[in-house]
Order: sequence, then C-alpha cells, then structure tokens
Amino acid sequence: MTLALSAPKNATRIQRKNRKAILEAALEIFSAHGFRGSTIDRIAARAGLSKPNLLYYFPSKDAIYTAVLEDTLASWLEPLAALDPQGDPIAEIGRYIDAKLEMSRRRPEASRLFANEILHGAPTIGDFLKGPLKALVDEKAAVIERWTKAGKLAPVDARHLIMMIWAVTQHYADFDVQVRAVLGAEADKRDPTEAGGIAAARLFLEGLRPRSS
Repeated sequence: MTLALSAPKNATRIQRKNRKAILEAALEIFSAHGFRGSTIDRIAARAGLSKPNLLYYFPSKDAIYTAVLEDTLASWLEPLAALDPQGDPIAEIGRYIDAKLEMSRRRPEASRLFANEILHGAPTIGDFLKGPLKALVDEKAAVIERWTKAGKLAPVDARHLIMMIWAVTQHYADFDVQVRAVLGAEADKRDPTEAGGIAAARLFLEGLRPRSS
C-alpha cells in the first residue's frame, strides 16, 4: 500500500523519528478528542516538538489526520496482503485472525479512530476504500474462492468472510467498554481480546474446515 504522506526515501533518521512521534501523538490526541477537538498545538506538545517543527512535516491538521488514517490502514492491510495462496488455507486464515486481534489489542485507539471515520461516511479515506482496499480484498477473496473450489475450505462467501473477520477482531477495541461491562470480573482476570481470539478462531476455523462426504 502506497501512502500519500509517507516519509521520503531520503529522509534522515531524525526526520523519520520525528514523523513517527507526530503520528503516534496525533493518534492519541485524535482518538481522545476527535478531529474537531484536536489542535496542532496539542499534537506538537504531545510529540515533544514545537508547532513550527511539526508544520515542517505536515502542513495542516487535515494532513496529519490523513496520514494517521493511512498509517493505520497500511498496518492493518499487511496481514491480509501476506495471505499466501500456496499456504494451508486454515493456517493462513488463522494467522490472519491472530494478527488482526493482536493489532486490536496493541492499538485499540487506532481501531476506534478508524471506526469513527467510517461512521462519518469516510470523508478522508473514501477513495482509498473504493480503490486500493477494494482491489486487495478482491485479490484475496479470489484466493479464498480457489481454495473453496479445490475442496480445501467449506463453501463460503469470501468477501463477507473477510468483513466478518474485521468485525469480530475490531469489536474488542471499538466496544471495549461494552465488552468489559458484559464480562464483569472476568475481564479483570483475563484480557478479553485473548479470550475472544480463542473463541473467534475456533468459530471461524472449524466452520471453514471442509466437510467429509
């Protein structure tokens, strides 16, 4: 996935470090305060940079917001892009589920920021969703369909399977308050994402195993 605002190839180590600090700070600020409630001053302070220094890397709040979303999408799509057509279908899909759950566990604020963008009609990344995202999903759906036709997976609508995996794995980040309310004391004893991952993997993978005739 090519990012419109990715760091130039000839960027120095300090420039890459500062850009990363800005994106991490911006993710935290945008997730906590929303786009309207976030300011460049607040992001710069959180990143440990001056406002003029931050503006050297990104010309506006909109540019920072776009870069954060693109950075999130690039990370999320790597495991899907890595789905190996030559691998064992159950193992490949299992690894994808595990990777998505781990991302939700490590960066729940990224998932919530992305969900908020989608709920508002995806004004910033709509073109990306219709273009590169759709192309990747179509490509990997075709892989799943070939596995199904070869009898390696139970019949399944490949695109809906991918979206169902997104829905289940991101649920633990997007609805953390609800998850913990429902689980009660159990959530304090064990990471809900870990427990949910075991349940989700069992549900998906057992359902996808081909049935013996």
